[in-house]
Amino acid sequence: MKTGTTLLSLMTATFAAGCALTIPASQLAAQTGKVFDELTLDSKILKGDRKYAIYLPPGYETSQRRYPVLYLLHGSGDDQTGWVQFGEVEHIADKAINEGYATPMIIVMPDANTGRRGYWNDIRGEWRYEDFFFQEFIPFIEKTYRIKGEKHYRAVAGLSMGGEGTYLYGLHHPDMFSSACPLSAATGPMTVADTWTSLTRFTQPAPGTPPDTATIEAYFKTHSILYLVTNMPEDQKKAVRWYIDCGDDDFLTEGNCLVHIAMHKNNIPHEFRVRDGGHSWPYWRAALPEVMKFVSDAFHQF
Repeated sequence: MKTGTTLLSLMTATFAAGCALTIPASQLAAQTGKVFDELTLDSKILKGDRKYAIYLPPGYETSQRRYPVLYLLHGSGDDQTGWVQFGEVEHIADKAINEGYATPMIIVMPDANTGRRGYWNDIRGEWRYEDFFFQEFIPFIEKTYRIKGEKHYRAVAGLSMGGEGTYLYGLHHPDMFSSACPLSAATGPMTVADTWTSLTRFTQPAPGTPPDTATIEAYFKTHSILYLVTNMPEDQKKAVRWYIDCGDDDFLTEGNCLVHIAMHKNNIPHEFRVRDGGHSWPYWRAALPEVMKFVSDAFHQF
């Protein structure tokens, strides 16, 4: 009886090992996603090639399904590789998807650091990045990859300068995104008087001589996050799910707290987090799983 049991165990182990060896390599590889970080498209609006990176989730290459999409924006001084190299997006996204707290999604990371920095149109209308993003970039991405093109399967998030871009995209285009998640975000000029000073300080290259007062005031009203939130139309207050996160040691905490207060006063639903930390990659790497979970909740609601 003992010999038979041993022989049966040996046969079972041998069979299991044989089955493991015959599992197709494609199934094993399907447990991880893939990142491509030197892709390009031609832009007529920006007059040249624009780079982007993309994360394709586990199973993308072997399936025929379409996926929701998260547009993930880098900060000032980085490019489309920032979230790949420093943000560890591939590892974090694989883990979130494999552990089941994020749905499989495509993550797209555009480059906003070639020529001029920023995700918005400049004050003179000479550098129209926001127009490029919505008129050329999103249509190109969602035609090239198997993406669900409806609003409720599309989200945007970003850090610092990319957080400001996230605010602006969610506020300017509430019909485009189910969720917006600004992280450690810049919040634009606080007053009309501060508008030109802030542009001169942060815009690269510097914008030159100031335009007329009416142009500066109009720019303030379309690029101050606090102004846009305070004056949000009633029918837009629930159009986008907001997740705002900024560290307690971050130099941008005050602006995000003021936006939180303004949203609260204006009955704009949102989640607001202040965690221990500063303006750093460890903080943003810790934020990304929560962002993926938050946007996944929106993808699943519909």
